[in-house]
Amino acid sequence: MLLVSAPILGVPEKAALSKVIDSGWLTMGEQVRAFEEAFAHMHGAEDCVAVNSCTAALHLILHALGIGPGDEVLVPSMTFVATANAVLYVGATPVFVDIESADVPLMSIVEAEARCTARTKAIILVHFAGYLANREEWQKFARARGLQIIEDAAHAPGLKEVGTFGAAAAFSFYGNKNMTTAEGGAVIARDPKLLETIRQARGHGMTTGTHQRLNSRTPQYDVTMLGFNYRMDEMRAAIGLVQLQNLQEWNEIRRILVMLYRRLIAKHCPAVTVPFHEPRTSAYHIMPVLLPRYADRQDVIDELRRQGIQTTIHYPPVHQMTLYRELFPGTYLPRTEDFAQRELTVPLHPQITAPVVESVAAALAAAVHSCAQAGTAA
Repeated sequence: MLLVSAPILGVPEKAALSKVIDSGWLTMGEQVRAFEEAFAHMHGAEDCVAVNSCTAALHLILHALGIGPGDEVLVPSMTFVATANAVLYVGATPVFVDIESADVPLMSIVEAEARCTARTKAIILVHFAGYLANREEWQKFARARGLQIIEDAAHAPGLKEVGTFGAAAAFSFYGNKNMTTAEGGAVIARDPKLLETIRQARGHGMTTGTHQRLNSRTPQYDVTMLGFNYRMDEMRAAIGLVQLQNLQEWNEIRRILVMLYRRLIAKHCPAVTVPFHEPRTSAYHIMPVLLPRYADRQDVIDELRRQGIQTTIHYPPVHQMTLYRELFPGTYLPRTEDFAQRELTVPLHPQITAPVVESVAAALAAAVHSCAQAGTAA
């Protein structure tokens, strides 16, 4: 089965893990610190905080910014549910905002303006599929209203622009991301005080960590704030250090594959469209396509699966999930809903070759053509 995503793991990662195991120090030690420094350097930042997931990163950012009960946070519904969940974690209210268009499935600034209230305190911008939102427009929007910008950069590691939009950016290193630590995440924040608050909150609000106390004169520590257990372990950090060395090369391979997909789909299956027609900075995390309205998406999924090609959907809209329907009934986002009904994600990762892309594009074209014939016959 050709998978939608696949991590690249090999001898270097195994060697890094063995070194950690042999050291006997398994969490929050030298590997975590080295990974933080390397990841920050790649993004042109002074420092970052490694955590155990992107969800934890988002929660810590909101918590450190003091966002809580009575506050509202603008979020897209075209995202993974963790984006909205993190807002609930701090007791605030997520306010769902429609996307700009089927071609630009990023949060609409016009719709965001319409949903702002006196209680709105922040915006979580999601760089969907790895494509960056318009930094200057959102910064102007946020400044005019006194709002904090938080980037959900789960799809966009390796881009220097990420982490420069506003208060902080959250990253994911889950197994299907551009680089992986199996589970894991990170926070970049340009304000050193905010970053240090996040760092302390990551480990129960303790003033020192175990490794710090090992190298100090006293084992004493204090707890000066509410904190969480969101630490990254040494094994994940060791894998991350190896993966980070390849990230830029892997992102470039993704870019080349996406360009090939675009050309072949336009040539052989023009009824299928590929979002982000205009050039835009991207880490090319996933390859979303939009099926024509006459195509039955499940039929296309089934046909590609018969040919050994996995597909998936990014994303079922968060506002239509049972929990959020019950919490916020009556939410209607027409562009998000239309996009979600027609979106299909096809395989994209650095182990794919040009002939594989050609076979996927051909299979997709045949499946959609079959839908068109079935519709004509009916």
